[in-house]
Amino acid sequence: MEFSLFAHMERLSPEDPADQLYEDFAGLCEMADQGGMRAVWTGEHHGMEFTIAPNPFLSLVDLSHRTKQIRLGTGTVIAPFWHPIKLAGEAAAADQITGGRIELGIARGAYSYEYERLMPGMDAWDAGQRMRELTPLLPQLWQGDCAHDGQYFQFPATTSAPKPRQPEGPPIWIAARDPNSHEFGVHNGFNIQVTPLWQGMEEIETLMDRFNAACDSHDGKRPKIMLLHHCYVGQDSADVDHAITDLHRYYNYFGAWFQNKRPVSQGHIAALSADEIAGNPMFTAEKLRQDLTVGTAQEVIDRIKRYEDLGYDEFAFWIDSGMSTDRKRASLARFIDDVMPAFT
Repeated sequence: MEFSLFAHMERLSPEDPADQLYEDFAGLCEMADQGGMRAVWTGEHHGMEFTIAPNPFLSLVDLSHRTKQIRLGTGTVIAPFWHPIKLAGEAAAADQITGGRIELGIARGAYSYEYERLMPGMDAWDAGQRMRELTPLLPQLWQGDCAHDGQYFQFPATTSAPKPRQPEGPPIWIAARDPNSHEFGVHNGFNIQVTPLWQGMEEIETLMDRFNAACDSHDGKRPKIMLLHHCYVGQDSADVDHAITDLHRYYNYFGAWFQNKRPVSQGHIAALSADEIAGNPMFTAEKLRQDLTVGTAQEVIDRIKRYEDLGYDEFAFWIDSGMSTDRKRASLARFIDDVMPAFT
């Protein structure tokens, strides 16, 4: 089992200064590097103070100068917002600047709020089809003289300029959920990243079953699969209780952004009342305690051992949570010092 960090800037209050938000984010990534994690992942989002990440390559290039060896991944770029030539070139340029440390996670996107603003009229199905046309073109563009005449993109023979530092180009990871997306990723030789969100062990097992089925239907090399999950390592049970309270609030806001029904002003969604949070049956504190990777160090070790036994190759510690930076850093330090050694 390998370990990585999944992190973004989060603005909890309009008064939080942007420069401090970035330094807090970068500091967590530096901890991951110093602690021996394999990779750090940061994604792409637009117009949302909830998750501030307009272009992950900017952050990853900067992080390459602040870290020594950790791999630097997009977790994830939103495929329908890119042209394949542009994505191939920017990923290759970042790979050159970072000394060949880029990994490219790609997804169709999840927020209709973003679709409405960047690609009006596009739905999740269309976004997925765009991802499936775009992604296989990237290795061809890195190889050179790739021409394409497809449903969404048409261009004459083109070569990525620059080409990547890594001879085969950055490893590609596909965010997959349904069986077809697992099959698409595996059959194209891409790694798989899965996110069960709040749905717990049953979903974690289902996602692995879908990955295994895709591998069984393919004669090629078995790719890697990464589990992205909210994680908190508490000092004691009271500290874990505090984390559940924070994550309960976080998931209610996540759901509100996903539903895209509340007004948004200055990048902030209209505040949820205490009654709305307490009355949401989808994200109860009891369910989150049961289903997320949270607990004391030994409890987290026991949960991750179950994921390892299922066949997951990597566990990505999702640290976005609405918690204070100090609490994030303390949890990450306990994960590095107390959890990771159990897997070496």
